[in-house]
Amino acid sequence: MPPSLFPDATPSPSAWFTAHCDGGSRGNPGPAGFGAVIEDPHGRVIARLSEFLGIQTNNYAEYKGLLAVLAWAGQNSARQLRVVSDSELMVKQMKGQYKVASPVLRPLWEDAKRLARGLDKFEISHTLRGGNKEADRLANEAMDKGMGRPSSGSPASTSANTMHANKLSSPHPKPSATPQVIEGYVKNGVVHLLEGDLPDGTFVKVMPK
Repeated sequence: MPPSLFPDATPSPSAWFTAHCDGGSRGNPGPAGFGAVIEDPHGRVIARLSEFLGIQTNNYAEYKGLLAVLAWAGQNSARQLRVVSDSELMVKQMKGQYKVASPVLRPLWEDAKRLARGLDKFEISHTLRGGNKEADRLANEAMDKGMGRPSSGSPASTSANTMHANKLSSPHPKPSATPQVIEGYVKNGVVHLLEGDLPDGTFVKVMPK
């Protein structure tokens, strides 16, 4: 049988998908978010994921990015997944080279291991920040939007074969345009207000008298 002049462009079930994911926190803990870019076996970007996470740590945000791409893979029949991350801690924990001592990270690690086991094949590798530029940009855009700030990243490129799965939410109040002065004091590293209270997620600047 002669070869087809128009071969099927659909990747086979055994083909590898690649996901670059990144998470960040401004303050650690502070306003946090993740970003991820997923490529099909032909190297085409088919999904961009991002989300504002409220007040969290860098490591928490890194794991949430990993969980997002693992969930996407399970929902989109991407049976073989390579993940690239600039979080050396997370990569080594996923490979079993580091223990997961944090009670906050351990449930995330357990979920990530469970989702990874649900795939046919899973690999994760470490890269320097320069190898994760677009995922880093998406994470920063998520943090900007969650904080009510203009985006500091460049606009994402779009094409007909790109599926956008951005989940940018703003669960916390936006900072007021006019600064409000509230008196209080710091004890053992914790800010105590003299009167009233502030909702979770409010950003404050402490200035000593």
